[in-house]
Amino acid sequence: MPDTATDITANAAVDAVLRAGIETPAYVYDLTEVRANTDRLRAALPERTGLYYSLKANPHPAVLGALRAADVAAEVCSPGELEAALEAGWPADGILYTGPGKRDDDVAAALRAGVREFCVDSPTGLDQLERLADAAGARVRCLVRINDDQPVAGGALAMTGVASQFGADASWVRAQPASFGDRPHVAVIGLHFYMGSNVDGVDALLAQFARELDTAKTLTDILAPHITGVRVLDLGGGFAAPFARDGAPVDLAALRDGLAALLDERVPGWPGGVPRVVFESGRHLVATAGVLITRVLDVKRSHGKDIAVLESGINHLGGMSGLRRLPPLNPMLHGPSSGAPPVPTVVTGPLCTPLDTWSRAAELPPLAPGDVLVVPNVGAYGLYASLVAFLGHPAPVEVAVEDGAITHVSRIHLTRKD
Repeated sequence: MPDTATDITANAAVDAVLRAGIETPAYVYDLTEVRANTDRLRAALPERTGLYYSLKANPHPAVLGALRAADVAAEVCSPGELEAALEAGWPADGILYTGPGKRDDDVAAALRAGVREFCVDSPTGLDQLERLADAAGARVRCLVRINDDQPVAGGALAMTGVASQFGADASWVRAQPASFGDRPHVAVIGLHFYMGSNVDGVDALLAQFARELDTAKTLTDILAPHITGVRVLDLGGGFAAPFARDGAPVDLAALRDGLAALLDERVPGWPGGVPRVVFESGRHLVATAGVLITRVLDVKRSHGKDIAVLESGINHLGGMSGLRRLPPLNPMLHGPSSGAPPVPTVVTGPLCTPLDTWSRAAELPPLAPGDVLVVPNVGAYGLYASLVAFLGHPAPVEVAVEDGAITHVSRIHLTRKD
């Protein structure tokens, strides 16, 4: 059940925003925490492996700038993410463009921008890339994403071993390897795996990577006559982090030695750079770097229950869970310390729908209009996975804080201009 903290200003980033009098609701991103998370994840991965940031977790320009400065590569899956990556300073030729379906116009625009590395999920994707690269007079590099035959336990969201838009079934590749081969303008240079999201713990991650490496070995041998060669193994990630709850990113320090041993055993020659082994992360790098500050608008009793109506609801946090497409969010809420015992409180947002409810029984101190509440650990899949256009309320302000100082204040504008 959601809990409450004793002092919301103990968070230096929150304190800086409140002292500055910045409008709420506000998402606050602590760039110092982004850097620390990046350093910790790199320390948990073997030397000479690469790391991509998945922009879908949070494409805010200040967050991207911090990751670009830390020499993390960019993985994008839409025109908007590509634009954000380019504006953050990533060179187009080093960006990996993924996604299970791509419009011709979007691929053509990416080629014009200079993107030369793509990931595809089927022979249709390879044929599309060949046709558009030919028209652009370009030669491109390509990873083929693989949907393994069996899932691996431990992930909050299985993305392989099931019927999926993501990747080509390993059995399909084994049966028709030539259809996944090079095209005149497309060199297939590697395999891409991503077996699960938010994988819980080192043992589950090692089991996932072991399975991927076994499948990669089998497919590398089968594809060898048809492709340029497996020069890149993208093993995905799924590195976990808390969401809308207190806590730190999952401790991955024990991953390094076990993963290095796996690579030594199953990928001979990888330390020399062929194949290059890379990983991806979104939430692990940025989740704990973000909080949402929101105020109480109204407090009342209804049918024997305390009701708190906030500035923020499913439009600012919760995304599809607000429409019951996923389990309800029920976030932890840090509130004012009044000394009074907490009471079960129904927590809602301001939207004109009964679905706009965060919690049915949050244990909170007695609240009053104007009180500030804080949701922790929403730097990933917070604002950018929300229903911000639903019912037309303004988007929250976004604030970047570095070493306790505010460096960036902005807001996404949703007003129509045509």
